[in-house]
Amino acid sequence: MIGVIGTKGECVEWSFPAEPDVVRTARHAVRDTLREWGVDPSVGDVTVLLVSELVTNSQRYTPGPIGVRLFRQDGNGAAPVLRVEVSDPLPDPPVARSAHSEDESGRGLQLVACSARRWGTRRGRTGKTVWFELPLSG
Repeated sequence: MIGVIGTKGECVEWSFPAEPDVVRTARHAVRDTLREWGVDPSVGDVTVLLVSELVTNSQRYTPGPIGVRLFRQDGNGAAPVLRVEVSDPLPDPPVARSAHSEDESGRGLQLVACSARRWGTRRGRTGKTVWFELPLSG
């Protein structure tokens, strides 16, 4: 892990090198933070799965670094939301594809689209960010 920035327990951000163990390291960092925040374990499991998929894509296609950001947003009268962002230096947005039953990869964005309340991509100054939101109870 290159760096961690925390703000009042509501936002945490990491930057990881695109090394072989980056997915495992990101999973542990996300899971530990969500436990610390008291996020429901079922939401935590989905979050960790989706982070694994997006970090795997970044590791596979970019030289790094890979940024991961968690932000717990108060709903301002609505249900609170967990927003997760995964960034990398490749400016091209990810391409969703239909994986065949025998394919060993290609389902990451499908999982994000099916599991998240909302998701999308945006270009940054030096790359792109893929983000998703999950509802938090209470």
